Amino acid sequence: MKIAIDSPAGAGAGTQSKLLSEHYNLFYLDTGKFYRILAYNKLKQPNKFNISNIKKQIKKIKLRDLNHKKLLSNEVGIEASKISKNKTIRKLVDLVQRKYAYKPPKKYKGSCLDGRDITYKILPDADFKFFLTAKLKTRAERRYKELKKFNKNIKYKEVFKSIQIRDQRDYKRKISPLKITKDSIVIDTTNLTIKECFKKIKTIIDKKIK
Repeated sequence: MKIAIDSPAGAGAGTQSKLLSEHYNLFYLDTGKFYRILAYNKLKQPNKFNISNIKKQIKKIKLRDLNHKKLLSNEVGIEASKISKNKTIRKLVDLVQRKYAYKPPKKYKGSCLDGRDITYKILPDADFKFFLTAKLKTRAERRYKELKKFNKNIKYKEVFKSIQIRDQRDYKRKISPLKITKDSIVIDTTNLTIKECFKKIKTIIDKKIK
């Protein structure tokens, strides 16, 4: 089974992808984390940010590296959205993402990926395609609560503005923009709890499986 989920920041794609992966025993990959690692390294060592070093960095990335808390900062998120506009970098990251999407570890029954271009570029033949969305205010509130755990000094206005900027970059970039494909099922999570959203997606999947 292959599940592809696209969404703007804070719509709940990551949370739902994890739940679906656990329920159906699928390999989960948060594709945006690859750009966050590169962004973090760029902020830390800007002089070493070049294609040659990026190729080396990507080869060294291990799955456990994607879960590091240092990647969740607002600053890293904004920088990651800038990096993702680079055509050469995107091609390099795409190769790694497709490898995990189509050849997950043997113990899993498939894969579940979330990101910005999963439904039409990374997993175009996915069995299930979803596009999760929510009102900007709701997404900003969710992300603010998430980031507050790691940075008590962060301001809501700062998070709101950063998501606005990321939305503009994600939707308007020329390379792999965030978009709703014709075969994607759109789910507005604004007024849904995590459990309600999961149940809605699960019902859709189970109906097709049966």
